[in-house]
Parts: sequence; structure tokens; C-alpha cells
Amino acid sequence: MVQDRLIDEIKQISPEKPAEVYDFVHYFRLGLAHEEQRQTLPEKRPIGSAKGRFQVNASFFEPLPDHLLDTFEN
Repeated sequence: MVQDRLIDEIKQISPEKPAEVYDFVHYFRLGLAHEEQRQTLPEKRPIGSAKGRFQVNASFFEPLPDHLLDTFEN
């Protein structure tokens, strides 16, 4: 089995290098997971499909209070 052969190869690596091999395998696996996730993403919805289903409160557009602005700016 390929997995067994891979483990045997890893065991033969010098003691100074396993961290590098781990990083390679780990990030390779994450890349594969990311590819699989991209393939299963749903189709994008058309813009404006929720028109008329909700309203934004008019207060949303009012300036934030100074104490909140200070939190973002400092």
C-alpha cells in the first residue's frame, strides 16, 4: 500500500528534517481540502434576489456616536 511505503520513507529521514516533512505534508493536505471545498461551493445567487424582503432601518445611516468612533480609531 502506498501509505505504508510513505511511512517507511519518512522513517528513513534524518532526525533533523521531520519538521520540514511534516510542514510539507500538512500544507499539501490543507491544499487538497481547500480544492475539495471549492468544488462543493454552491452557485452564486443573482444580485438583487432579496429585493423587497427586508428593509434597512433609517438609523443605520446615521453617524455613529463619538464613543464608538473612538473605539475604531484608537
